[in-house]
Amino acid sequence: MATADWYFDFVSPFAYLQSEQLALLGPKTRIRYRPVLFAGLLQAHGHKGPAEIPRKRVFTYRYAVWQAKRLGIPFKMPPEHPFNPLPLLRLALACDCTPDAVHRIFRFVWRDGRLPDLPIEWAELVADLRLPDARTRIADPAVKEALRRNTDEAIARGVFGVPTLVIDDELFWGADATLMAAEFVADGCRWTDPQSDRAAAVPVGAVRRDPVARAKPAKRAAR
Repeated sequence: MATADWYFDFVSPFAYLQSEQLALLGPKTRIRYRPVLFAGLLQAHGHKGPAEIPRKRVFTYRYAVWQAKRLGIPFKMPPEHPFNPLPLLRLALACDCTPDAVHRIFRFVWRDGRLPDLPIEWAELVADLRLPDARTRIADPAVKEALRRNTDEAIARGVFGVPTLVIDDELFWGADATLMAAEFVADGCRWTDPQSDRAAAVPVGAVRRDPVARAKPAKRAAR
């Protein structure tokens, strides 16, 4: 049986789209749900998020809508984005990251287009999760530490974005890599196309200079 660690953040529309396709990995794949803070991944790798680049932000949302329609997955943008995902990430951990709880939270945000900012919205979500003491549970230091640990683990494994499936130490990033991951599992968790290994081993030909370093004025030699 294959094991897939699934790193996700509720802030990502593509994590939602992939959550609705995880069954493609097959019944013999054990999926371990690993909520992480996407912002922590971005900071670790020195990246900007898609929503931090104006034109990319617009494209990302249009692409998510298009992908959802193509896949037949109900989709509705929440009232604002980006939003603070911390309460939702901790909520999933408070629910022991069961697949049912994770899917309910994702669908609350991306299928129903809602956020738990208002008391009534939060109350409806935690009632759906059958977690009446949710506020107390998500404030538990152990829950907060679990999220930090998941994020640190993801960074240590080279995860740079969400959603990411890690199967047999191979990374499959993005909702559009779901079928690729499914084929990898079906082939016994190995690459069957020699071109794949050749592509992964291509040497680096040129390195982009650090723009920060390039912008610094050169120091004058001491006289």
